[in-house]
Amino acid sequence: MRGWDRQQSGMFSYISAEQRVPNDHPLRAIRAMVDVALRTMGAQFDAMYATVGRPSIAPEKLLRALLVQVLYTVRSERMLMEQLNYNLLFRWFVGMNIDDPVWEVTVFTKNRERLLSAEVAKTFFAEVLAQARERHLLSGEHFTVDGTLIEAWASHKSFKPKDGSARHTPDDPGNPTVDFHGAQRSNATHQSTTDPDARLARKGPGKEAKLCYAGHALMENRNGIAVNGCVTPAEGRAEPEAALAMVEEIPGEHRITLGGDKGYDRKEFVQELQRQGAGGEDRRLALPLVLPSDRKKILSVHVTR
Repeated sequence: MRGWDRQQSGMFSYISAEQRVPNDHPLRAIRAMVDVALRTMGAQFDAMYATVGRPSIAPEKLLRALLVQVLYTVRSERMLMEQLNYNLLFRWFVGMNIDDPVWEVTVFTKNRERLLSAEVAKTFFAEVLAQARERHLLSGEHFTVDGTLIEAWASHKSFKPKDGSARHTPDDPGNPTVDFHGAQRSNATHQSTTDPDARLARKGPGKEAKLCYAGHALMENRNGIAVNGCVTPAEGRAEPEAALAMVEEIPGEHRITLGGDKGYDRKEFVQELQRQGAGGEDRRLALPLVLPSDRKKILSVHVTR
């Protein structure tokens, strides 16, 4: 029998968002780990907020919303609020009921900045690593370090000469046309007016140059879990310097192996590893060995105390 194409929406629903999410959905396992980590951070959340006044966005929901933005690469917080308005999967993960109103973008951004200034993200990351360590998902022996470019929220028009000698076409005072033809631009002579810490960098030869930051990650090889990370200015020595700092933070007094691509095959990087191992018993001894493999290099670093 043919069903009728009725367009009138029902006024009530007796199915929750919990029932809409499949039992084998990957977000269920992530949500379980996130809830455990957030419960251990209750005291830190209490210290961040006043005891009187209007209640703000729950920090637990705020962190879950930021996490789902990263997992699904939602490009802006405004679009994230739009997705939360009609995406039942996102609502369930964040912890919002179907009838709960979505937050204003400016309110969400203000509360997000409060969390970041209190270094809550770092604590949250440490709690997740603690769970992985309890489940024996972390190995302290084999690691890989790598870096990438993170595009900054700054346009090329904001990359202007530091001496103020920018060339503009007087067509639109609010958004003028900028002529880059024949202009020599570098980080030494130019700077972004909206994001001064961003640097003009390119991924490789022949690639376009963008205003970026350098992101670095230290991965545990056996289970593919990130155990450390940082963001630095996108400069020439950013990758080896960040790698040295993250290797130094690896706990323990045992040997490790460190893998990296050819960007870490530098004389200064090897010498610095050797210098760190020359400081006595409280220093680490690093013996690098470079092996070519398919146009890449593997750094095998033996570390002891």
